[in-house]
Amino acid sequence: MRQQLFATLTMLVLVLSCQTVPITGRQQLNIVPSDTLMSMSYNEYDDFLKKHEVITGTPEAKMVGRVGRRIRRAVERYFADQKMSDHLEGYQWEFHLVKDDAINAWCMPGGKVVVYTGIMPLADGEEGLAVVMGHEISHAIAKHGNERLSQGLVAQMGGMALSVALAEKSEATRDLFMTAFGVGSQVGVLLPYSRLQESEADRLGLIFMAMAGYDPREAVGFWERMAGTKKGSSVPDFLSTHPADKKRIADIEKLVPEAMTYYQE
Repeated sequence: MRQQLFATLTMLVLVLSCQTVPITGRQQLNIVPSDTLMSMSYNEYDDFLKKHEVITGTPEAKMVGRVGRRIRRAVERYFADQKMSDHLEGYQWEFHLVKDDAINAWCMPGGKVVVYTGIMPLADGEEGLAVVMGHEISHAIAKHGNERLSQGLVAQMGGMALSVALAEKSEATRDLFMTAFGVGSQVGVLLPYSRLQESEADRLGLIFMAMAGYDPREAVGFWERMAGTKKGSSVPDFLSTHPADKKRIADIEKLVPEAMTYYQE
């Protein structure tokens, strides 16, 4: 009887914890309180920057900041037009270029973005960088990391609240957080985003970069360059969570016409 009651209560909590992804309308699991997650995000982001070399003042660093600010304005404008600005409550945007040969980039909750120097050659300019940053920011906007963290808490910690997990299993919870948001540079360790999450980030990323004045057609070339890196002996970090295959590129080509309706040079 107790087991049945526990299972029933667990299912009720999971149902009540479902949220809707903006724009696409997909239902997702999110059992993590926003204020707790934001606080953790800001602490981990600051800690990450202290342990890595942040590049400032260079043309590439300035480009990262410029692209980030333009996409930020596009995101804020979109949500304001949809009367959904509350979705961005608590955001404290930051955009940094970090010296690291890993082909990687990520965005923590609250708009905390890091681009690694290793991905800059593949970005091949401002338009390609907008593809990368638009995609990563879209993962955060759609709360894909939150969703992965929630799934991890359910699978590994029995669905306990993040605050409890931090108090009782702080190191394991921190590792789970960093994994959920793609922070790190060890191939094979990061959990892959689901195909559905990738498709959402592709779609939203194209729309946001187009709204920011970047040509979404450039996304095809970028992902083709990413796919080409698979020819090496190891898989780039970015591809361990963002698989670039022929079908994915074909799907992006189908998404471009919609994004072009938002594009103004």
